[in-house]
Amino acid sequence: IPALLGLAVALASLLPTAGARRSQDLHCGACRALVDELEWEISQVDPRKTIQMGSFRINPDGSQSVVEVPYARSEAHLTELLERVCEKMKEYGEKVDPATQRKSYVRVLSHDGTKMDLSGVKFDGDVTSSLKFACESIAEEYEDELIEFLSHEAENVKDRLCSKRT
Repeated sequence: IPALLGLAVALASLLPTAGARRSQDLHCGACRALVDELEWEISQVDPRKTIQMGSFRINPDGSQSVVEVPYARSEAHLTELLERVCEKMKEYGEKVDPATQRKSYVRVLSHDGTKMDLSGVKFDGDVTSSLKFACESIAEEYEDELIEFLSHEAENVKDRLCSKRT
């Protein structure tokens, strides 16, 4: 019995670590999926499309302080994307690395309709709801950083935001 009790204590001590890794894998995967989806959405906007930014007030000399900026990376467009991008998490599934048991999240529906290799991908309501919740948490908590990075076409947004910031 003491051996069984020792084994139970040893296993119990591993449970928080497994839960923490699951949470970390989920958080990291949601962040990476979020950035992928935002970058894809940005790439779909006509680069010639612009939006007027600045003050629409008339200056004393009759001029306005208005500038046109590319719409795709404008704060208005990025804010709009952040409000709806986490809905895309329903197009993701969970894949477990057989060697490390680490979880990653992959698209199960391609953007362009090409066939995808879904071997070993778990796709169910629990996965998508957990991923969507994590995505919404990240989008809310790091909204300013996401807009800052994406509005300036920053390099390695995924690494800079998902690995270093969040």
